[in-house]
Amino acid sequence: MTTSTYTVVGMTCDHCAGSVREELGRLDGVSQVDVDLATGNVDVTSAAPLGDDDVKAAVEEAGYQLAGS
Repeated sequence: MTTSTYTVVGMTCDHCAGSVREELGRLDGVSQVDVDLATGNVDVTSAAPLGDDDVKAAVEEAGYQLAGS
């Protein structure tokens, strides 16, 4: 198992966090997604490291952006 932390920009409520959690949770191998709404940090636990492009696409599908992209 591996855990990676990403910063998501634009989340303002629990619904926002839920959308990000749902989209990231659909990625292959993801077992847990923890969202800290106050900081925008998202911890993703998966069986193997995730591709940055896959994470970015999932966050964008939820309607948000990764910081720095």
